[in-house]
Amino acid sequence: MSKPKVLVFIDWYKPYFKAGGPVRSMVNLVERLGDRITFHIVTSDRDYTATTNEAAVPTDRWVRSDAGEFVYHASPAVRSIRTWRRLIRSEAWEVVYINGLYSRWSTIVPLWILQGTGIRRIVAVRGMLAAGPMRQGAAKKRLFLWMMKRMGCFRGVEFQATNPEEAADIRRWFGSDVLVHEVPNLARMMPAVRPAAIAKQPGSLRLISVARIAEEKNTLFAIERLKGVKGRIRFDLYGAVYDEAYFLRCKEAVKHLPSSIEVCWHGQLANEAVAAAIAEAHFLYMPSVGENFGHTMLEALIAGRPLLISDRTPWKGLEKEAAGWDLPLEDDARFTATLQRAVDMDQVGLDRLVEGAYAIGARYLNDPLPVERSFRMFKPA
Repeated sequence: MSKPKVLVFIDWYKPYFKAGGPVRSMVNLVERLGDRITFHIVTSDRDYTATTNEAAVPTDRWVRSDAGEFVYHASPAVRSIRTWRRLIRSEAWEVVYINGLYSRWSTIVPLWILQGTGIRRIVAVRGMLAAGPMRQGAAKKRLFLWMMKRMGCFRGVEFQATNPEEAADIRRWFGSDVLVHEVPNLARMMPAVRPAAIAKQPGSLRLISVARIAEEKNTLFAIERLKGVKGRIRFDLYGAVYDEAYFLRCKEAVKHLPSSIEVCWHGQLANEAVAAAIAEAHFLYMPSVGENFGHTMLEALIAGRPLLISDRTPWKGLEKEAAGWDLPLEDDARFTATLQRAVDMDQVGLDRLVEGAYAIGARYLNDPLPVERSFRMFKPA
């Protein structure tokens, strides 16, 4: 039996990685389902915030990639309604899979062309409708959604939600009768190995964040909560700078921290280097305003590193599972108190959390259900 063909639109795809979660979600999906689905991926020829084709990827033609998928890296010169219409009409697609909501070339143009075609369209909203992200540029986002619905671009569209909260967000904005596939993102194909040991002495703490330096990742909040903590702390931040003005505010906040607290800025970390970097820290510290999944959080759990995050992600009940803490962003003092608790923690306390974190990560990594649910989304029985 022939494999179903799925046409994908996404702004960035490997070898580029700076856009973070959405790219990793798509790469993981292809790696997990590439033997059962033929993916054709239309994407950009450059990375997030980049102005050139830094990896010198072949452009403006289909190229077969290492997981068996076909990739069309479109250069700015060929991005047009005519090109997109030609790509959409080139095959009998089982599904057209749209990643994100606000992209001109990955959302607006494909959905506009596909109106009335009868081709199944699935939009993965990628956390963009969550309360936190929706508050940023709220007026523009509301206007955009109103206009797209007014033009009929979302009529008959199916949606992917990665958790019940996201499903509720979709129905809030698009109506209670829309078809929503509640399908979690997939983990990378990797073995579950016992976590590397790490020494922990009371009075010292090493934290890591692997995320964009951006308002939606709450970098400034993370730094400011360190101000009242006593002890030696090193906080390593890996990620691209999205907003220079926001970055300056973060650097200014660092100046007001005690001398015993060191904040180290790093550039973007390649996907294959994430696990090793996380293993060098005691905790992943990322109080973001909202995550529809949180790939880095899963990687930390798989590596046996507990989380100190907000309660606006799917990774909840961490303290009960002895895997860290998910705290409300409205409670500044609780974040600071928990950071102090982490500083004061001894080896026995950390080892317990390492085991709890690894238990959650290994359980998710070895669960076949998310893969099967992903396949059924594209190929319903």
